[in-house]
Amino acid sequence: MGLCGLYDGLRFTRLTAAPPEPKENDALMGLLEDKVVLVNGGSQGVGAGIGRAAVREGATVVFTGRRAGIGEGLAADTGALFVRADLSDAAQARDSVVQAVAAHGRIDCLVNAAGLTSRGSLLDTTPELFDAHIAVNLRAPFFATQAAVADMTAREAPGTIVNIISNCAHGGPPHLAAYSTAKAGLAGLTRNAAHAHRWDRIRINGLNIGWTDTEGEDATQRAFHGAGDDWREKAAAAQPMGKLGQVDEIADFVVLLLSDRSGVVTGSVIDWDQTVFGGLD
Repeated sequence: MGLCGLYDGLRFTRLTAAPPEPKENDALMGLLEDKVVLVNGGSQGVGAGIGRAAVREGATVVFTGRRAGIGEGLAADTGALFVRADLSDAAQARDSVVQAVAAHGRIDCLVNAAGLTSRGSLLDTTPELFDAHIAVNLRAPFFATQAAVADMTAREAPGTIVNIISNCAHGGPPHLAAYSTAKAGLAGLTRNAAHAHRWDRIRINGLNIGWTDTEGEDATQRAFHGAGDDWREKAAAAQPMGKLGQVDEIADFVVLLLSDRSGVVTGSVIDWDQTVFGGLD
């Protein structure tokens, strides 16, 4: 899910003041009114948050996921359309766009939010693990983007695409070698496709998100790093802002990028993080 945080080996620091309490989200302003939005990997975590925010902003939302029970529950809760899809299969990634178009006549916005974060270093990553990362983290966004841009250009209509990438695209930790490689490829795809289709008025941007508090990250920390029930509090205390990234904050940022209010911005890969890459102490 674009996560590059570590639980083990962190140097925790004590804040001198408590961070501000998060505010309850207010509706923005109908930023996606009358837009058809497809969120791939949208049944949980960051993708689900983006789907909810898009519905709140007036969009007609289609989202995909592998787990039918979770997806159908979210669909019932939001009124969005759930399409079961295994995005490791390129044909299903393309078909997610086909199904969105079949249901609503077009696609205006695409979010590629699916992510695989299984651990593996350069020395212990198997070909199978490498291929799995490429399939979910790079190949699926490539072919979903291909299908979405094909629909937009055939209609001679503008559109927007946002790729959920990761700060690991800058290099990443040793135990995320294949993940970092795939996410760096997704950053390259974002820029290449944005350049290729800027005259079609299709804007394509990416978000390098940092360590984010999701249910998937909770499972990852427990499975791979032996984290206990207090890992969130310890991790938050070690961050400059006193907290991990929050799904609702990311979702609002993505909604802005999908909307016309982000203006002419295209080909940008934005570091949505509290790490300043290139900065040194």
